[in-house]
Amino acid sequence: MTIHPPPVPQRHAGAAGSGAALYAAVARLGFRRPFAYPQAALWGVVTNAFFGLLRVSVLAALFGVRPQVAGYSVTDAVTYTALTQAFIVALALFGWTDFMRTIHRGEVGTDLLRPMNLLSFWAAQDAGRAAAQFVLRGLPMLLIFQLGAAFTGGGLHWPAGPLAWTQTILSAALAWACGFLFRFLVNCAAFWSPDAAGFGRFAWALLGLGCGFLMPLAFFPAWAQAALACTPFPSMLNTTVELWLGLRSGPGAWVALGTQLAWTGALLAVTTFTLRRGLRRLEVAGG
Repeated sequence: MTIHPPPVPQRHAGAAGSGAALYAAVARLGFRRPFAYPQAALWGVVTNAFFGLLRVSVLAALFGVRPQVAGYSVTDAVTYTALTQAFIVALALFGWTDFMRTIHRGEVGTDLLRPMNLLSFWAAQDAGRAAAQFVLRGLPMLLIFQLGAAFTGGGLHWPAGPLAWTQTILSAALAWACGFLFRFLVNCAAFWSPDAAGFGRFAWALLGLGCGFLMPLAFFPAWAQAALACTPFPSMLNTTVELWLGLRSGPGAWVALGTQLAWTGALLAVTTFTLRRGLRRLEVAGG
């Protein structure tokens, strides 16, 4: 009897295709999940709008009679507030502990049985979640601020032209990727500590300060800006805001995008290494 070998190349190609379809399905599920709770999204928008109004009031008081502060006009400051409020949930700027909880509960053992890479599985799921939250809460927030600014005789600052829009969208995608890898890396602390939430609280505080959520990084002293430039935090939000406002344009915009890409690559390498080390010492139900 002659046994013919299986068509390995075709099978591998099919596996690659099915793998991509699998991650796409996970992303779709992550996108659909927030839509199951429309009331939560509605009240989230109301809460964000309220605190956004408070933040705008504080920044307006900072300007006083001055037309500009650190390169920001009043319109830029209002737009900055609108953007940061719009990205709060999409970029999980207040923290994310989903993976941490699966480690503590032992559910990560089930995840490891799935026919996909663990980091890619969580990335696809979080990408869908982030996109849904931006649609549900980010876009309404921008609309509210635009209407509010128009009511007072002004408006938000929008990217000028197709190139600026393209650079801003690329920057937002890199901000999500960089931020996700940082959040996932922090969650990996659960492999070594039963109280990893404490590490998380410290990390989220650093993230809020360093990414430019609490205040535009341009308002920081020069030494603080130089120190933060050596960290990945500005790439997680501040760069996107500055590209949106046109504070970085021309070659400077591409340099900013390159910096975001470099930090994303560095965090991917560190996170992959840390995840491997964590999985080596993983114990599920004493096994």
